[in-house]
Formats: sequence, structure tokens, C-alpha cells
Amino acid sequence: MKSKILRFFLLLVVIVLLLSGGWLWLTLNWSYSQGERAGYVQKLSKKGWLCKTWEGEIAMVTMPGAIPEKFEFTVREDAVAQRINLLAGKRVVLNYAQHRFIPSSCFGETEYFVASVREVLDNPSPQPTSAPLAPNPAAQGQLSEPR
Repeated sequence: MKSKILRFFLLLVVIVLLLSGGWLWLTLNWSYSQGERAGYVQKLSKKGWLCKTWEGEIAMVTMPGAIPEKFEFTVREDAVAQRINLLAGKRVVLNYAQHRFIPSSCFGETEYFVASVREVLDNPSPQPTSAPLAPNPAAQGQLSEPR
């Protein structure tokens, strides 16, 4: 009788562990949404007591003088975090995936996981579409001659 009860509890523990592992795998590998956010990196730091994760924040400014909206994010890869640190103070675009219902903050404090970053280059000054017209010496001569 005791062996049947022990087997039942052992089977129950295995099922709970498998379901928990499956849920964790699903939430970390299947994204709810994906997108891009542009702004200026305000902070990026490695945080946590036991599980260290990169946590950051960008200020998204729509127009000069407007109050910036903050976007908090998590970075899982050290290489991406180093790239973000190199671009600090510059306008960047973060490519992210949103993972909802992650059962622990050990994987990140936010649900937005940044996968890559790129710098936004300022628009170069517009180039003239055609070369400026060279002055016509004959036309200049006509203006300088008295009549």
C-alpha cells in the first residue's frame, strides 16, 4: 500500500515538474509580440541577487520639448548589452520580443527582451539634385557693358 502511494506522489511530482518546465520553455521561446522602439539609452545595469540580468531603460522622445516616455527592457545576451553600452548617449533602435507570463523574475524584470540594437544615424544634409549652374560669361559681359 505504501509503495503505491509513494509511486503516486512521485508520478505527481514528475508531472508537475514536466508541466512547469514546459510552461517555462513556452514563455521564454514563444513571443507574444515583436517590435522596435527608438530612443536614447538612459540606463543599463546588471541586477539581481542570485540571477543577474541586464535591465535597462530608454527615453522615447517624439518631438523636442515633449516629455519622454520611458521603455524598460531586459537584455539576455552580454554581447547585446555591451553594444548598447557602446551606444549610450546616442539615438538607438531596440528590436525586442515580448514574453508574457514568465513565472519568475530570475529571467528578467520586464517582459520585453531586447535581441539587437542599432544606431540611428542623423539624416545627412540634403544634397542638391543638380549641379549649380555655372555663370555665363556672355551674360555677365552684357550686364557690365554700358548701353
